[in-house]
Amino acid sequence: MTGISQPYPVTPDGRYFVVRGRLWRMSDPSLDPARRDALVRELMDARRKRDRARVDAAKRALGERGLPWWNDGTPDFNRYLAKNTPYADWFATIPAS
Repeated sequence: MTGISQPYPVTPDGRYFVVRGRLWRMSDPSLDPARRDALVRELMDARRKRDRARVDAAKRALGERGLPWWNDGTPDFNRYLAKNTPYADWFATIPAS
């Protein structure tokens, strides 16, 4: 992670951020910054144009959808409620906003 303040809590392993108690997969940290920026621009353009296929393609390229970007065999908990995952104890320590 960078020194930039995160608007949402990020799991200790950096795989997810949490919004309203739900885990959302982070972008693949191994992406080259220039490639990541280009994909984010593509994602935002696709969202503005309401092009669902392009949104899906950009999110998959970013690693936010599809197969997880990690390869240690840990299951993917994308979109699960944090309290129902192995992150429950960590999540319980996060102050309510």
